[in-house]
Amino acid sequence: MDRLQDIFRAIDADGFKESTLFVIDEYINDILYGRKDFNGFTLSEHAGLCKGGAPLIGASIIASYARRSLTTGSNVESGSRSSPANWQIDEAQERLVEDWSKAAGLWFENSDSIIRKNFGPMIAQGAEAKVYYKAGDPSVAKERTSIYSTTQKALEAIALHNYLFPETAMRVIGFTRDSDGLMRIVLTQPYIRCQRLATKQEIDSMVSEKGFRDNWQGQGVNYISERLALEDMHPANVFIDELTGKPTCIDCIVKFV
Repeated sequence: MDRLQDIFRAIDADGFKESTLFVIDEYINDILYGRKDFNGFTLSEHAGLCKGGAPLIGASIIASYARRSLTTGSNVESGSRSSPANWQIDEAQERLVEDWSKAAGLWFENSDSIIRKNFGPMIAQGAEAKVYYKAGDPSVAKERTSIYSTTQKALEAIALHNYLFPETAMRVIGFTRDSDGLMRIVLTQPYIRCQRLATKQEIDSMVSEKGFRDNWQGQGVNYISERLALEDMHPANVFIDELTGKPTCIDCIVKFV
């Protein structure tokens, strides 16, 4: 029996009632403890998904449901096997992840004040993330907005980051919307004490060991392997760790080729 299809049918029938949440949680635990695999990932990538925690797995399940539901609905309406546009998929996935996370107690209504209270003041803000940190803590907290075409790809990126860079694994703790209405993934990540920024040569060497080659004739910060693409690997995202003396990636764009 396909447990994922059972979950999809339960959502179709009852939405995110307690009985549906129970079935979703059972499947999340099966994945976490190695009894089930989540489709689309290799064994090593699957470990990265699990490192992201139960909220990441749950959101990935809901995003898969949203895509399947939207695609099925579109095909029924059109009478053909067509794919919805990415913006339609993203919209549906965001809405359903929000509905599920609220029902599951993973939604932060006032995330900024909650994160400041638990993790300290905001120390940095970029296009992709707000970063919070309290001196002496082993982790930072981030509100990460998606720069990917769909919410599902943004969730995959966290799992793939964890697979490639386990020393800075991201652990999802919830979801929120900022003052501009943008969906944000709330996560924690180990704090890396920066000795200095990595050089292009050091980054090249690090990703080469992981099976990547430069995708821009040595002029850029984008890399590719047979399966994955790494982008935005510039020195501001790759530090030399003061403790290990090695290049350490804290953030990048990672996706399936």
